[in-house]
Amino acid sequence: MANLDKIKSRLKEAISQSGMTQTKLAQMLSVSPSCIAHYVKGDILPSIDKFADICLILEVDSGYLLGLED
Repeated sequence: MANLDKIKSRLKEAISQSGMTQTKLAQMLSVSPSCIAHYVKGDILPSIDKFADICLILEVDSGYLLGLED
């Protein structure tokens, strides 16, 4: 089962490992940088289409990001 703390942690890790800034990711997703900050803090979750785009941009498996696999 997906865990919000794990999602936040893995999203932050994936952004860091990509070498991309949250601002650059925001630009690529056509959202505000504060929106990405809210995703990372777990205040809000991305819509399913934004989540899919995040996985593609960061080149990370969705199951991993959701904490469903290691």
